Amino acid sequence: MLKTEHETTVFSDESDDTLGGRLSMARDAAVISVESLASQLGVGRETVLAWESDRSEPQPSILVKMAAMFSVSPNWLMTGAGDGPGEGSDERALEAVRLELSRLRSAHEEIGRLIETTTRQIEKLDHQVRLRNVSKDVAH
Repeated sequence: MLKTEHETTVFSDESDDTLGGRLSMARDAAVISVESLASQLGVGRETVLAWESDRSEPQPSILVKMAAMFSVSPNWLMTGAGDGPGEGSDERALEAVRLELSRLRSAHEEIGRLIETTTRQIEKLDHQVRLRNVSKDVAH
């Protein structure tokens, strides 16, 4: 079903002012993970992340394929004008926010583990340095 001109969604959010921002927004709205999108397109996860961070751009044929997967117009992905993610899809938007929260929680947990590991490494190295210094003092 085509939208009339009055139903066309044009977003003004700062995150959609670039191709990468719109790709990320549309992927989140469609509740598709980076890994799943990469797999479906036959590219690497880093390639999708590069597109979403505007470090590179997908080929036009892949852009059209993604537009179909995200249920948005290719024009919207490229320019921000036209049919973007539907405003009426509150459930999909809610799920996208929940998915983002889940990603943030996972990242938070991983950072916590890294902090603990690094703290233990520092304590171990500090202990070794102190022992070495004590040994040098005794030797002199």
